Amino acid sequence: MKAFLTAGALAGVTLWASSAQAQQAVSAGEAREIAREAYIYAYPLVLSEVTFRVGTNVAEPTSSLAPVNQFGHIREFPDPSFTIVVRPNADTLYSPLSYDVSREPLVVSVPASGDRYFLLPWMDMWSDVFTVPGTRTTGNEAQTFAIVGPNWKGKLPAGVKEYRSPTTHGLLIGRTQTNGKADYEAVHKFQDGMKAVPLHAYGKPYIPPKGKVDPKQDMSSPPDQIDKMDAATFFGLFAGLMKENPPHANDHPILDRMKRIGIEPGKSFSLASASKEVQEALNAAPAEALPQIKAAWSKAGVLSNGWRTNMTAIGTYGTDYLHRAGVAYGGYGANAVEDAVYPSAFADADGQPFDATKRYVLHFDKDQIPPVRGFWSLTMYDQRQLFTANPIGRYAIGDRDPLKFNPDGSLDLYIQRESPGKDREPNWLPAPAEGPFTMNLRLYWPKAQVLDGSWAPPPVKRIES
Repeated sequence: MKAFLTAGALAGVTLWASSAQAQQAVSAGEAREIAREAYIYAYPLVLSEVTFRVGTNVAEPTSSLAPVNQFGHIREFPDPSFTIVVRPNADTLYSPLSYDVSREPLVVSVPASGDRYFLLPWMDMWSDVFTVPGTRTTGNEAQTFAIVGPNWKGKLPAGVKEYRSPTTHGLLIGRTQTNGKADYEAVHKFQDGMKAVPLHAYGKPYIPPKGKVDPKQDMSSPPDQIDKMDAATFFGLFAGLMKENPPHANDHPILDRMKRIGIEPGKSFSLASASKEVQEALNAAPAEALPQIKAAWSKAGVLSNGWRTNMTAIGTYGTDYLHRAGVAYGGYGANAVEDAVYPSAFADADGQPFDATKRYVLHFDKDQIPPVRGFWSLTMYDQRQLFTANPIGRYAIGDRDPLKFNPDGSLDLYIQRESPGKDREPNWLPAPAEGPFTMNLRLYWPKAQVLDGSWAPPPVKRIES
């Protein structure tokens, strides 16, 4: 992928906006407003580029990293020592892939998964999911498809389905249902059956090339890298990326706005060549836009019974650029709600933050068991938003565990740091040894009552001593 960080190689722009009728200068106040909007609009594209660079900066596939157009496979669940990503899961093993189809399509083959749920959400560089082969959409039989570029013209081999990526580059974060550590071997076999080859090599012996490693590449968290970018770097990179990764068809209003401060798709941009007013506006944009982006993530969704659930502007976003940027910041690679819904709990039924010194119960009536076609789980996080050590090494509990239901078909999950007793341990989700904690429900392939809001998680109630 081309780098666009060298400002000196970029052309200048003008402050003037052109139309068929007239040219009109943009006021300093309006330039500042447009600059903030442009930063929010650009954020997912820039984050995707940084993520792409970090994720492909290896010679050969590891677990979470792999050269361009090659699968990486994470082979085990995170444990309390894992600190790379907040709020990890213990439900699926991931198979990431960063793709480049600027020259030719990438042909992907997936083996039959039997009864195993899996999904392969392909995400363009704007962070929108544009296709999701997998159990819900295409079934569990073996399948072969090609990711093709936005301008590719040609014919695919018989039996190879076409998915046209809106951008030349993008990312996949594949997920495969994993029923505990005892299931690793079977999942690894399925992962190893996934193959990705360029079109010219399809049906032929193929050894993927080694990746190019840039020793100067910053390998820290991509959001942290963007936090440190100055405006010249950020907007120069953004303009360059739009040359190969075109905006979506419904983006014309924001594109017209950005043109008024000199940023246009397909054209380079140099902050140093802009007017004083535009320079000041763009330099102010990160400090003004980033708090909005981070707040959009933390406040996304609807609060009910102590659970916050985001059912809109996630996975696919339309023109909701603020929430798209917010999800990119805090939940990059999020699935569309049809594939997974993630209610988050931060407080008990009385509105009090969860406390590890207290005991709690989450009660589901028989007709309120999470309604899913895939599977569901409840995951525990400490105050760092990470897994925490506990006596039985259990970080999540769900419908694939040997839960004990009540005689009337209802279900109680016990949330506390000490064992609730041997008879209740099958339903025990250990809390941290100390401090506050939060939890996530994960509902894979949720049923209609989840999507239309007629079902909501019940409140988590404190057990009085």
